[in-house]
Amino acid sequence: MSRFDWNKRLTEAYSHFPEAERKPVIGITGNYVDGACNLAEAYYKQVVKAGGVPMIVPPLADTDAIINTLDKLDGLLLSGGADYNPLYIGEEPSPRLGGINSERDLPELLITRLAYNRQIPMLGICRGMQTLALALGGHVAQDIQTGIKHSQNAARHEPTHTVNIEKSSTLYNIYGCNSIAVNSFHHQAVDKTGERFRIVAKSPDGVIEAMESTEFKSIIGVQWHPECFDEGLSLFEWLVKEARQFRQANELHDRILTLDTHCDTPMFFPQNVDFAQRDPRILVDLHKMAEGRQDATIMAAYLPQPKIGEMFSQCVDFNVDSPMDYANLIFDKIETIVTANSQYLSIARTPADLYSDKRMGRKSIMLAIENGLALNGKLQNVKHFAQRGVVYITLCHNGDNDLCDSARGCNTHNGVSRFGAQVIEEMNRLGIIVDMSHAAEKSFYDALEISQMPIVCSHSSCRALCNHPRNLDDEQMRALAKQGGVMQVTLYNGFLCNDGKANVLHAIEHLEHAISVMGIDHVGIGTDFDGDGGICGLADSSEMINFTRQLLMRRYSEQDIRKIWGGNFLRVMGQVQSVRNGGNQ
Repeated sequence: MSRFDWNKRLTEAYSHFPEAERKPVIGITGNYVDGACNLAEAYYKQVVKAGGVPMIVPPLADTDAIINTLDKLDGLLLSGGADYNPLYIGEEPSPRLGGINSERDLPELLITRLAYNRQIPMLGICRGMQTLALALGGHVAQDIQTGIKHSQNAARHEPTHTVNIEKSSTLYNIYGCNSIAVNSFHHQAVDKTGERFRIVAKSPDGVIEAMESTEFKSIIGVQWHPECFDEGLSLFEWLVKEARQFRQANELHDRILTLDTHCDTPMFFPQNVDFAQRDPRILVDLHKMAEGRQDATIMAAYLPQPKIGEMFSQCVDFNVDSPMDYANLIFDKIETIVTANSQYLSIARTPADLYSDKRMGRKSIMLAIENGLALNGKLQNVKHFAQRGVVYITLCHNGDNDLCDSARGCNTHNGVSRFGAQVIEEMNRLGIIVDMSHAAEKSFYDALEISQMPIVCSHSSCRALCNHPRNLDDEQMRALAKQGGVMQVTLYNGFLCNDGKANVLHAIEHLEHAISVMGIDHVGIGTDFDGDGGICGLADSSEMINFTRQLLMRRYSEQDIRKIWGGNFLRVMGQVQSVRNGGNQ
């Protein structure tokens, strides 16, 4: 053997800058055998061939270790191995249960669920597919007894039976055919995928051999071992491609401000929700905002419109004397939440506050009112809410009030009332944005005429695609854009599609229709989370990074994504608030 010149290799590494191409980092869960973490070489070699950088994830159930590891990953590969302990699904062991691996079970279930919440692309192989099912609502049968032998003694590179692949699947697009020969080695198997997955491949005896996400997420599980086949490289290339795009979206979020212009999370305050926990009762909290890389949200104090003869106090869960008291109570509770989490959370009142919070690593909450009923019929109360930091007031909700007629009302005023016109003028003077979501069409056009500043629709969608009175038709959208305003597409099922079963692609369709009508400078997103907003693929704040991924797939520029993710809305906010410097408050 000739002498190895390692200095030559070192010189080669430093012969250009940067020393290496930045590639997606793919974590691979390590096996645990005889007191050691190990990994079959085929896994990490296929990751490298596919263009990724492999990183072994040891079987540790330490949450700090898991979360810090996930923060470094662009994709996750769940590797094969021993059976799962049936106690994790509340079952006693079958006599035919194979060997279990107690060191791996809990760590891998934890890392899978945490990676899912962070939208990290995942590929589960053999045991890894079972991990996906167990962690995300499916079920694994301890033993399969069917017409063909699944657990083979053949070499891993030898195919032993076939599987049929669904044509309408990502897996079909990856392999380019509907039948392949595979090398499954298992007797535990997924028998129920759960609602988060759908079956995309079966063996001839009906055993589930592959599944993929029903939520437009980059997650696939296969029962065979693609790392042992040359043609299996395409699955690893899919994972690396998805991981690269996921990293690109995250890096973009590092550079831009992401603002959701309408959420109704305060509606859940009577349930004593905890904003600092990942609380399943709400769609927006600190954890979900961090997971979805969302910087800021505008929280509305929503006031229901009482029916004729009904007192306002009968409509809400808190004991209050007036609508104004109720709005103030909501804002007091938001301020209490922010004070308790001041290291991570802040109330912002201006675009400058939002950008400052982002630089400081804090999430931001802005304040808004949904339903001008909160003014208690008194013009001077506009000033009160301006001083509280309210950035917009939605003039009405589902019912006419003393300001204007609602899209779901009965034409009480034939548009904006005389008092409503005074309120709009006072909002202009004091730097509060006029929001006409929920307004009747005549009220909308009246507001455009009365307001000297651009107005907004903080959470509305396109009537051309979904014929709902709450949505804007194309003429309204053109008029709004002509005045300099913005329309924020909302994630409410009934406003996105006529059958009320919307998904992320419907939201993108509405956004792109709005862009075609209004132009890129007049659109954005207002989710209506916790006000019945939330759709498949964009179900809560943790999934909002998927919205950005959809935009990147459609090749929107960074400048355009910045505008969509709140830049347009903040332009209007800055223009409206500019009067404060010269106005008499």
